[in-house]
Amino acid sequence: MSVLLAENLSRSFGQGDTRVTVLREVSLDLERGQFVLLMGPSGSGKSTLLALLSGLARPDTGIVLALGQDLWSMTEKQRERFRLRHCGFIFQGYNLFPSLTAREQLEMVLRWGEGVPPGEARQRVSEILDELGMLDKANLRPGELSGGEKQRVAVARALVKNPELCFADEPTSALDWTSGKQVVAMMRQATHRHNTLMFVVAHDTRLIPFADRVFHLVDGQLVEAASVGPSAGEVS
Repeated sequence: MSVLLAENLSRSFGQGDTRVTVLREVSLDLERGQFVLLMGPSGSGKSTLLALLSGLARPDTGIVLALGQDLWSMTEKQRERFRLRHCGFIFQGYNLFPSLTAREQLEMVLRWGEGVPPGEARQRVSEILDELGMLDKANLRPGELSGGEKQRVAVARALVKNPELCFADEPTSALDWTSGKQVVAMMRQATHRHNTLMFVVAHDTRLIPFADRVFHLVDGQLVEAASVGPSAGEVS
């Protein structure tokens, strides 16, 4: 069953002679529990498509149905509430609060974002930190963590509220490959364990074996790659 459906999305920037079309009638249909990878060079429109699908930017034409709801028929406040309740976001810059511990970064999402009682919030945070191998670093602040550890905290923060949809924009580009491989493997495992749709934008082809589906943006149009091979499901 579709959790994210896009039909005929187009998006341009600029005016007149300087107008550039980055997306041309893009359509896709995605399901729960999929780790979906969108590939393309810098400037190809990958991040623009992520923004359209997640309700962060409006398409020039086309529709986005997320969990059966038309994102662009909502008001801005309705979209904000939808993202808060149903979406997680992971970015290459971590976006962690420097003064908060790893545990506090996550508990804040549950307690102040969703009104979860303190005891339940602490338990859920411990579970996701343990799942991502970060429970022993729960009381450390970002300045005391490596890049890979900070990104694991960012992944945990996105997943702790059990979102149906999770969007990641170049989540490993700031990491060396040893750390990046560990992070993306954990993202894949968490995607399947929590039955979340994980939509990942990247340009690094080393992420392909981790994906259930791979798309490429070519001249503003979306092309799905053939099967990534029998080893894809064995990556860990």
